[in-house]
Formats: sequence, C-alpha cells, structure tokens
Amino acid sequence: MPKTNTKSTASAIEVADAITQYNAALSAEHAAICNALRQEIDAILPQSTCKIWYANPVWFIGEAPIVGYNITAKQSVNLLFWSGQLFDEPALKVSGKFKAAQVQFKAASEIDTNALHRWLNKSAVHIFDYHAMRQSKLAR
Repeated sequence: MPKTNTKSTASAIEVADAITQYNAALSAEHAAICNALRQEIDAILPQSTCKIWYANPVWFIGEAPIVGYNITAKQSVNLLFWSGQLFDEPALKVSGKFKAAQVQFKAASEIDTNALHRWLNKSAVHIFDYHAMRQSKLAR
C-alpha cells in the first residue's frame, strides 16, 4: 500500500479503508476492475500517496495528482492520467484542455498489465504541475 497524505498510522488506515469502501460500493464487475487497478498502482507507485479526492480514488506525487479512476456515465471504469498526453501512448485518449489522457475498461480482463505498468512508470516521470499553473493564474 502506498503512503498516504497523513501523518498517523490511524489516518493512513482510514485513507486505505476509504478507497476499499469506494471499491466495495461498486458493482461486482466495476469492483473487480478497480481492485485490479489499485493493486497495480500501489505496486508500481510505492512513492505515491493516495486519497479520495473529489469523490474518487487519486494517487499523488507531492501535490500533483498523477492517476485516478472513477465510474463513467457509460458504466465503464475510467482510468485517468493527469499527464497522460505527455506519454506518447495511442491507447490513451485526450481528456480535457490540459495534459490529461484516459483509458476506459468494461471488464478486468481488458486491462493490459504491461501497458498499465508502462503508463504508471511514465506517470511518475512526466508530472504536469497543476499546482504551479493554478498559482500563476491566481497571481494574474
């Protein structure tokens, strides 16, 4: 399990439990996908911290969000990389007006772990600094 954004062991457990509860509240199909994604994210990004952010599980390096997942209106699991457009990975589709890219899964069997590991490793290197961007907009 990755480190959390908290200082106490009890708080770390609460964060992990919140993500466990998020996944457990999903349909069996969605939970299987999210549990598989979480296991891989935790294994590949041990330096990251995780929390429920805007009602969804998100992993951070420093203050920068790097990867997270949620359920889409089309009932698939959306895996979002905040810097995914920097990865040069055609399977990741542009999302939003900044640097995010995503992939969607309807079944756990659709997860290509080799590709997922590659994306997760890239997410730890290519970090778009949204915090600095927000600060510069506030300074204007």
